[in-house]
Amino acid sequence: MNRYELTYIINTALEETARKELIEKFTELIKLNGGEIEKVDESWGKRRLAYPINDMPEGYYVLTTFKAPGTLNKEIQRNLEINDMILRYLIIKLLDKKQSVKPKVVRPVAVPVKEEEAAAEPDKAADKTDETPETEVSEDTQEETADKTE
Repeated sequence: MNRYELTYIINTALEETARKELIEKFTELIKLNGGEIEKVDESWGKRRLAYPINDMPEGYYVLTTFKAPGTLNKEIQRNLEINDMILRYLIIKLLDKKQSVKPKVVRPVAVPVKEEEAAAEPDKAADKTDETPETEVSEDTQEETADKTE
């Protein structure tokens, strides 16, 4: 069985009791034809439409989530189209989410250097320069480099 989401807009001219009966009619239609109702959500309620439908500026929104075989959609659509109090409807097949996102790569984080270690590092650098042997430049080499620069 597939999961579906049915959203339909009911004419606001319909009274509350008649509207409840209409919602119950469609939930029973789904149950009688082998479907399972997961949720009926009327929390959207009465809302202004983006554009007038059949000269109606407002509509009452109902969202129903259900599981049913694929053949049930045609029967639901047929009943929704027959009813004059239904302004618009939409049935969407819900897909199960699959992980298509690659796992996040863990990158090494730079470790901050403590002040004590940072202060000790220049001393180490100075110590290393003292340890390195200095090369003596002969007088002949100094004279040759002086001649080349002139």
